Amino acid sequence: MTIGLDTRLKEVLGKATVKALSEGLGLETVGDLLGHYPFRYARRGERTDLGALQIGEDVTVAAQVRAAVKKSFVPKGRGRGPRPGGKPRDLLEVIVADEAGRSLTLTFFNQSWRAKDLVAGRWGLFAGRVAQFRGRLQLNSPQYQLLAEDAATGPSNDAASAIEEFAGTLIPVYPATAELPTWNIAKAVHTVLDLVPSPTDPLPRSVRERLRLLDYGKALRQIHRPDSHESLGAAKKRLKWQEALVMQAVLVRRKAESAAEAATAYPRGGPIADAFDARLPFTLTAGQRQVGDEIAAELAGEHPMHRLLQGDVGSGKTLVALRAMLQVVAHGGQAALLAPTEVLAAQHHRSIVEMLGDLARGGELGAPPEATRVVLLTGSATAAQRRTTLEAVKSNAAGIVVGTHALLYDGVDFADLGLVVVDEQHRFGVEQRDALRAKADRPPHTLVMTATPIPRTVAMTVYGDLETSRLTELPAGRSPIATHVVPYTDQRWMQRTWSRVREEVAAGRQAYVVCPRVGGDEREDGAGDKRPPLAVTEVVEQLRNGPLQGLRLGLLHGRLDADEKDRVMLAYAAGEIDVLVATTVIEVGVNVPNATAMVVLDAERFGISQLHQLRGRVGRGSHPGLCLLVSEAAEGGTSRERLEAVASTTDGFALAELDLEQRREGDVLGAAQSGVKSHVKLLSLLKDADIIEAARAEAAALIEADPGLKGEPDFAALVDDLAADRGDYLEKG
Repeated sequence: MTIGLDTRLKEVLGKATVKALSEGLGLETVGDLLGHYPFRYARRGERTDLGALQIGEDVTVAAQVRAAVKKSFVPKGRGRGPRPGGKPRDLLEVIVADEAGRSLTLTFFNQSWRAKDLVAGRWGLFAGRVAQFRGRLQLNSPQYQLLAEDAATGPSNDAASAIEEFAGTLIPVYPATAELPTWNIAKAVHTVLDLVPSPTDPLPRSVRERLRLLDYGKALRQIHRPDSHESLGAAKKRLKWQEALVMQAVLVRRKAESAAEAATAYPRGGPIADAFDARLPFTLTAGQRQVGDEIAAELAGEHPMHRLLQGDVGSGKTLVALRAMLQVVAHGGQAALLAPTEVLAAQHHRSIVEMLGDLARGGELGAPPEATRVVLLTGSATAAQRRTTLEAVKSNAAGIVVGTHALLYDGVDFADLGLVVVDEQHRFGVEQRDALRAKADRPPHTLVMTATPIPRTVAMTVYGDLETSRLTELPAGRSPIATHVVPYTDQRWMQRTWSRVREEVAAGRQAYVVCPRVGGDEREDGAGDKRPPLAVTEVVEQLRNGPLQGLRLGLLHGRLDADEKDRVMLAYAAGEIDVLVATTVIEVGVNVPNATAMVVLDAERFGISQLHQLRGRVGRGSHPGLCLLVSEAAEGGTSRERLEAVASTTDGFALAELDLEQRREGDVLGAAQSGVKSHVKLLSLLKDADIIEAARAEAAALIEADPGLKGEPDFAALVDDLAADRGDYLEKG
């Protein structure tokens, strides 16, 4: 029987296997199955690092049995004692261990007969979900496959023979489910590989030959059944190149298509833009001038701008964006700024109105003739507010429109939308961004802003269809921020922490206290034996009745209604609140120059970039900033090292690279965003920067020579598939 990559698995595999592959892993075709690559390879006798297991994850470990102990117990009743009349049950506890002596317990209830197989010295693959009992990691009733015994220890059993049949020297270990262990996936792959002839190679021959890459069929065989580490490396290189080249071709082609669109040109300068620049009370940084010139030139062009503006905390992105908006408004167009939260949208609206002064009073008596209106539209606006705002937007009385997702709704009609500014783009889906762009009569110019520094490979892969600008200088007047890690269990340090907050308030300044969760009826348990994360609603009362007693405390979190959020932020900005106890709702955009101190509780529960963003809320005025990262993380551990790294530098781009090193690849690539990992399985943004960069150049050359890829139909099919299925992830412009 000859099959192809498009053949349905039900035509070649048994019903039970097909159902498990479909329901558990979403694999429907032969190509899907062969694209389900092993995530690691075990050698017979090779020990697995059991110290890296995480509670709650499904794992497959290759390990050695150290001991098997039969026990008997009576199930407990509702009280603490044995259940009345309960019958004894058998428990088999099997200890397996790795090279360093780290152990894992396997438990089997009423299956003591398994002790005949699970004898000390045997090697096996054990699959199950990691749990914890009395401080020990364990797998409950795991599935397992024993590996072949050496001749000295006896003959192999049927299970070992089965695994030997497909394993060879390197045993592939696949991403699996509880119902479908890795060895069953391996058997299915083994069956399919023997039926598939050498498939058509989709990569252009010129690229394959120049880079000396394996052909596709050989790469598939070697990734699943490697002859050696060398052949496995060659297979991975070939398949990584395919992933990188297809992704970059999508981005390069999209960039070329965007460049061919026609947009409204907005010349540099203009009345309101010139008036604003003339009033600036400070000198722009060199970076702000350079990026501003780049944006101004693109706005003046006849093709839509697609630019990513990334700037570290406090680098002045909002000012750069406002100058771009004024260039559009000066020539009759409108600009919309889309923000992810109401707190941030309101902050942007206030900041823009304050910076513009009477230039934001368009239509009012005494306002300059070049003035415009700046309006705010959020989901919590009253009916009357909404009617007034919508009329100003529709009539072009409002040149600048700031809002949340409410901007995307039907009924929000722009007179002449010329520029879309998206703040913190990663918090929006492409459908939302496209819904706003669709409100323009012609393709609008687009400026994407992020305060999260983006590593080079991420920018090249995720934002590859955008031109990129970076703001790295801090404007004059920004003060240094000192950061320290505070051990939560040291009472002297904690007393000093709250004393420092009181000292800042006594000096006329303000502070933040940040907690990882809201609390109240919110359910969030700690992992394993750990306590739940600290809740802001509980901490604010503890502080009010304890170390910060007598100070004016405010509470802010995402579950408050919009009016309350706005009231709290206005009160804090006006100096009516001494200490704002908040969740990460203050992470971006909040600007209170008088705030000089921040205490982050349970700091180990935040990511590196998130801590850097939070820290950026202080030191925004003339006084130095202080950030205290309170943590239970033990010295020498990974969590403590992350916190020490944040404390050691305020360079957001350096921290972003470190963050990339420590995060899982799927987190970076956005596996949750429409399953992009179905297309990118092997490529590592951290380890494969050279492949990504080279693939970018190859893709550019291919698209320039053949924009429609008509000469490479098989490669074009892959590009079209990714563009259609994953465009919502890749398209950031």
